[in-house]
Amino acid sequence: MAGRPPGPERTPFALRIDPKLLEMVKQTANADLRSVNAQIEVLIREALKRRGMLKGPDET
Repeated sequence: MAGRPPGPERTPFALRIDPKLLEMVKQTANADLRSVNAQIEVLIREALKRRGMLKGPDET
């Protein structure tokens, strides 16, 4: 069967977000060739790393 190989386990959840903020996330996702979901995860990881809560790229 063709398609993407299975990736890491993810937990789905609903997100309420300001439409203008979502549009900015969509623009950055398009520029980085990512899905909106992947971009949101990248942005959260970057914010947590800046706060010192993540040490490496794969640490959760």
